[in-house]
Amino acid sequence: MEHYYSKEQKSPLDLKKISQRIRGTNFEFCTASGIFSKDRVDKGTLILAENMIVNKNNKVLDIGCGIGILGIAAAKIFNADVAMTDINKRAVMLAKKNAKLNNVNAGIFQGNLYEKTTGNPQTAGKELCFRLIEESKSHLKANGSLQLVARHNKGGASLSKKMEQVFGNVKVIAKKSGYSVYMSNNL
Repeated sequence: MEHYYSKEQKSPLDLKKISQRIRGTNFEFCTASGIFSKDRVDKGTLILAENMIVNKNNKVLDIGCGIGILGIAAAKIFNADVAMTDINKRAVMLAKKNAKLNNVNAGIFQGNLYEKTTGNPQTAGKELCFRLIEESKSHLKANGSLQLVARHNKGGASLSKKMEQVFGNVKVIAKKSGYSVYMSNNL
């Protein structure tokens, strides 16, 4: 069965363009069938985009980037040095197209989690999310942070506990519509 977190999409490429205002900046994104939330920026992604903590010129890794919304927003708004990965070949193609559309430079790679060359991770399963949290610690620089969004009552509570276990800290930096944005710092 084809999912947006499958490597190859076999469905016909049904392209469309959507617009979204994030932190006072207008963005346009090309989207298509076979990717996560193809008709609009999903609520969880928008809440994270509006609340992510990024400083000017930070390095940002957007894992499971989809069409590139978070990475592109971080690059454009904060002038962050962004790398994005997704396992979905179609999503990677769209993220590259969207980076150009929004005048953003970013390294965009097809890969699984931290692999640079080879969907929404939470929907792909708790085991994958736990792996992402555990492995992030060794990939983050000192004082770097892991930030993720999840529905608190649909897995977010267990993800925040895992973040606390791995990093020794976790805080909720935003809550809206049943979603929470969690952040752990690599101290």
